Amino acid sequence: MLLHIDNVLSPEEASSYRAALERADWVDGRVTAGYQSARTKHNLQLPEDHPLSRELSDRILAALERNPLFMGAALPLKVFPPLFNRYEGGQAFGTHVDNAVRQVNATGHRIRTDLSATLFLTSPEDYEGGELVIEDTYGTQSVKLPAGHLVLYPATSLHHVRPVTRGARISSFFWIQSMIRGDAQRTILFDLDMAVQRLAAESPDHPSAVQLTGIYHNLIRMWAEI
Repeated sequence: MLLHIDNVLSPEEASSYRAALERADWVDGRVTAGYQSARTKHNLQLPEDHPLSRELSDRILAALERNPLFMGAALPLKVFPPLFNRYEGGQAFGTHVDNAVRQVNATGHRIRTDLSATLFLTSPEDYEGGELVIEDTYGTQSVKLPAGHLVLYPATSLHHVRPVTRGARISSFFWIQSMIRGDAQRTILFDLDMAVQRLAAESPDHPSAVQLTGIYHNLIRMWAEI
C-alpha cells in the first residue's frame, strides 16, 4: 500500500523546519547508506546526532502520534527517529531497496523496516526534479508532494530520487516497524478501519459497526507481533 498523508505538518511548521535546516551543517548522505545504496546515493544529510536533527525529529514523532491516518495505516510498533536530507545541483539517489534492519545510533536499538516514509519540507514549485519514484505492485509511482505532506510505502519497494536540477529539496525520511509485518494484512486492516469509520459517521447506531470493529480487533490479535 502506498499512501499520501496530507498535513502531517502545517505549511507554517514545514517552513520553519526548512528555514532552520537551511542554516545547518550538512554532510555526505552516504553516512547512513549500506554498501549497495552508497554506490548510487548522492545527496547531503544532517548528522543523526546533530542537536537540530534530534529536536526536529522529536517534533515530527509527536506530529505522527497525533495523525490518525498515519497511525491507522502504519500501526507502528517502533519508529526510527526521523532523519533529514537535501538534494541540489543535480544530486540524486539511484534505484535501491532500503536495509531490512536499521540500528538507532543513540540507543543501539534495532528496528525491522516494514515501511518507509518521506515527509516533504520544500514546496514543489521551489525545485525542479527530485521526484521520489516508487515501484509498487500497481506500477511505478512518481511522488512530489506539498511541504508538510508525507508518503508512506512498503520498505520492500524499489525506489529512487530523480536529480534535482534547480533549487534544493529538503525532506525528512524514516522507517517504521509495524505491529503487522505483512503489507497485505496491513492493507486489509486499513481498508476495514476506513469502512468502519465511514459507517460510524453515516449510521452511528448501525449494529454492524460494533461487529465490524470486533472483526478488526480480532484480526489484529491474529496478526500482531509485539
